[in-house]
Amino acid sequence: MSINSEKDLEALRKVGRIVARCLQHMQSKLEPGITTGELDAIGGKFLAAHGARSAPRITYNFPGHTCISVNEEAAHGIPGAKVLQAGDLVNIDVSAELEGYFADTGGSAIIPPESRLHLHICSVEKKALESAMSEARAGARLNRIGYAIEAEAVNNGLTVIENIGSHGVGRALHEEPGFIAGFYDKRDKRILRENQVITIEPFISSGARQVFQNGDGWTLVTKPGIFTAQYEHTLVITKDKPLIMTLPA
Repeated sequence: MSINSEKDLEALRKVGRIVARCLQHMQSKLEPGITTGELDAIGGKFLAAHGARSAPRITYNFPGHTCISVNEEAAHGIPGAKVLQAGDLVNIDVSAELEGYFADTGGSAIIPPESRLHLHICSVEKKALESAMSEARAGARLNRIGYAIEAEAVNNGLTVIENIGSHGVGRALHEEPGFIAGFYDKRDKRILRENQVITIEPFISSGARQVFQNGDGWTLVTKPGIFTAQYEHTLVITKDKPLIMTLPA
């Protein structure tokens, strides 16, 4: 969508704050012994308490309020009976609808003790998100987002997952612009427009370039021993720095 009024902007900020706080709340509950289903229930209760609805549930009938992906699971993990362990790399993706507006956020966290590899992937991932956001301004080529992400990964000895990426959002969970690559695609001639609403969500990996369905119809995985981190914001494009909608305050 494109922002057409102050009402649009405030409505996006409102739902953006809710998903950001929900993510923060869920991450505070990460500890050995909790199941992904229990963690998801915490998130679902938080969204409901704030009048919001799970976007993947209402859009795709996803079997959970949130997506929780552990270790070799890169995205779209189904919450359930899996028990989290010390040292796990856990990605939580929270997206919700409120009053007809959608926002999407996510973040990876490590249950202590943190391995050097997991810390490295998460650190580079955060830098990649910041670099990509600095490229996201009205009039710029959309593929500058992927260029920035890929450069950060390559410069730090890591890879980018190429078959999942960012997307438009706002009045639906997934909108135009469609797939926004996390790598430099010189064929992509699209231009970012002022007031456009998008997500930026790099997927930085310790060695994979592709993810695969694990057989449950949802979860996207890498090969054993290959890990991926993801952080995500919903943004409004301006002539200068983008406005971040998914901040907790």
